[in-house]
Amino acid sequence: MALVGYARVSTTDQDLTHQIAVLTTVGCRKIFSEKMTGTSKEGRQALDECLDYLREGDTLVITRIDLLSRSLRDLQNLVHELEGQNIKLRATEQAIDTSSASGKAFLDMLGVFAEFETRLRQERQREGIARAKVKGAYKGRKPTAQAKTQQVIELTMAGLTREAVAGRLGIGKASVYRILKAWRLQHPGAILPGERVKPLLSHSEPVTERATIAP
Repeated sequence: MALVGYARVSTTDQDLTHQIAVLTTVGCRKIFSEKMTGTSKEGRQALDECLDYLREGDTLVITRIDLLSRSLRDLQNLVHELEGQNIKLRATEQAIDTSSASGKAFLDMLGVFAEFETRLRQERQREGIARAKVKGAYKGRKPTAQAKTQQVIELTMAGLTREAVAGRLGIGKASVYRILKAWRLQHPGAILPGERVKPLLSHSEPVTERATIAP
């Protein structure tokens, strides 16, 4: 049942000395530290190493809860991850200790605030979109390749190569080929520029074939 510390500062010019001193004072024999910005635990190597090091019955000690994450939802997920492994969480500068009754209440409140944060962010997003629409500035999501099907067909019919069509519309060349393949299935017997008809070997209908030249 070890005390394991984690310290972090958000800029390279900040000093970890104070946090490490506090963690050492409260009895942490092992301390992980790093200098990194970010709002979630993604990409934090020292935090990942710390979480891997922790064992059942251990306590993760930090000076402030915001050092783990600035996102309530991410913090809630992390705390529940620790709880599932029977690992406690303690913040020295805040009244947070999940081994106590008040700590369990903290977990419940964390879930409430995380949900509130999510709803507030969604509401702000909706309000922002509404304002942008009024100003005529809202463009919505970027159109997908499938949304540009008609343009792909028109440009191909105009004689552009598959590569040129992809570049003009800002989509992948593979997407152009998929769209054209689907179009052929809907228009059997139609021939697109860049394709040729196989010579008739019998009285059967002509068969189209993709050009072998580079697109």
